[in-house]
Amino acid sequence: MKQIVTALFFFLFSLIAQAQNRGLPDFTELVEKQGPAVVNISTTQVVRGNGRNATPFPFDENDPMFDFFRRFIPRQPGIQGAPRDFESRSLGSGFIVSADGYVLTNAHVVESADEILVRLTDKREFKAKVIGADKRTDVALIKIDAAGLPAVHLGDPNALRVGEWVVAIGSPFGFDNSVTAGIVSAKGRSLPQENFVPFIQTDVAINPGNSGGPLFNMKGEVVGINSQIYSRSGGFMGISFAIPIDVAMEVQGQLRANGKVSRGRIGVVIQEVTKELADSFGLSKAQGAAVSSVEKGSPADKAGVEAGDVILKFDGKMIAGSSDLPRIVGAIRPGTRISMQIWRKGATREVSVVVGEVPDEKIAAKSGKPNKPVETAANRLGLVVSELNEEQKRELKVNGGLVVEDIRGSAARADLRAGDIILALISRGASTDIKSVDQFNKLLAQIDKSANITLLVRRGDMQTFVTVKGQSDKKSE
Repeated sequence: MKQIVTALFFFLFSLIAQAQNRGLPDFTELVEKQGPAVVNISTTQVVRGNGRNATPFPFDENDPMFDFFRRFIPRQPGIQGAPRDFESRSLGSGFIVSADGYVLTNAHVVESADEILVRLTDKREFKAKVIGADKRTDVALIKIDAAGLPAVHLGDPNALRVGEWVVAIGSPFGFDNSVTAGIVSAKGRSLPQENFVPFIQTDVAINPGNSGGPLFNMKGEVVGINSQIYSRSGGFMGISFAIPIDVAMEVQGQLRANGKVSRGRIGVVIQEVTKELADSFGLSKAQGAAVSSVEKGSPADKAGVEAGDVILKFDGKMIAGSSDLPRIVGAIRPGTRISMQIWRKGATREVSVVVGEVPDEKIAAKSGKPNKPVETAANRLGLVVSELNEEQKRELKVNGGLVVEDIRGSAARADLRAGDIILALISRGASTDIKSVDQFNKLLAQIDKSANITLLVRRGDMQTFVTVKGQSDKKSE
C-alpha cells in the first residue's frame, strides 16, 4: 500500500511539473544577464531657424510624433517670428556588440546628429562617434571610448520559428531598459522601399525610443534589431519589424572596415510574378522575378538579359519571389561572376553575369510626352491608342510602341494609365514587340477572349508588366 501511495505521489508531482512547464515563460534571468548590454541613445541636432512660424519640432503638427517631441523638447524663449536656432533632440536604443565600445543601433536614430550621448544601465554616460551608417538597411555602428563593457551574445535568426517567444529591451519614450515580450509573427517580410532586409515580424510592443534596441530569443541571444512598426496612430498596434542580426552584422563588418557598405547590382527593374503573369509567360507556377526593363550598359544588359525574362535562380539560390533577388544580388561582392537561370519563351537558360556595384541614389530623368491621339475608337481591350512619331521614339529610345490615350471596358480594371506606352504583348509565353495600331489589333484578334493578356508598358522612366484579364462567359447574379 505504501508503494502505491508513493508511486501516486510521484505521478501527481510530474503532472504538476508538466503543467508549470506549459505556463508562460520566465524572462527574469534573461533580462538580468542581457539588460546591462542594452544602452539608451540620445541625440542632439542644431536646427537653423528661418523666420516666422519656425517650429522646434522636425514634424508636422498632424504627425503622430509631434506630440511626443513637444513633451520632450523645451520651447526656446525669444521674440515670435524672429529667426532663431534651436536644438532638436531624439531618443533611441542600442546594444553593445564588443567590450571595447562598439554599439549597434538604427541609422535613423543617429541621422544628422550633431551630438550622440550613450547612457549605460550603471548610469555612466559617453559621447559617441558614428563609425558608419547604412540607410538601405537602417543599420548604424557607433563607438564610445570605454573598455570591459558587457556585450550581447548573437544568435541565428534563420533558426527562429514562427510562434516562438522573443523579448525586446529598449527605451520607449525615454524609459530606460523597458522590457516587452511577444512571439515571432512571420519571417522574411518585405516592406516597401526596403529591398535588402528580410524583416522579422513580431507582436512585441515597440514604441518611439525602442528603435535600435535588441530582439532576444529565449536563449538570451540577439536575433534582430527593432526597427519599424506598422501603425495608424504613431503608437504600437501589434505589428513590429526587426532587422535580422546576421544582416546587421554583415553591414557593421563593412562599416567598421570601410565606413560604408558595398552592394552588388545587375541593373534590372523587376516585379512580382503573379498567377496571371505566370500564365502569360508559360510558367507552371508563379515564381521568380519578372524583368520589366534592363538598364542600358548594365551587367544584365551585357549578359544578354532582356525585358520579359524571368529570373528563377541567382548564384544557385532559388528566387521564390521578386523580393528575394535584391537581397541575394546585394550580398554578392561587386566584380564577381555569377551564374543566373532565366526563363525565356517557354524554356530555361543559363546566363553568366559580372555583378556591378550599387551607385549612390540619383534622381531619374523625365521622359518624353505622348503625342495627341490618332485613333479614337477603342480596341477589343477597351484601349484607345496612338502611334509614336519618330521624334518621340528617338527621345524615348524605343523602336516602336503605342501611347494609351484613353481606357475603357475591361482594361479599366487593369493597372493601365493614360500616357502609358505599350511596348510588347505577351501571351502563352510568346512576346511580340508592338510597332503599330493595326498590328496590335490584329494580334488581339488572334487571342481567345477568355485568355489573359500581358502588356509590357513604359511608364515614365520605368517599365512594368500589366495583365488584362480575359473576359469570362459566366454571368454574376
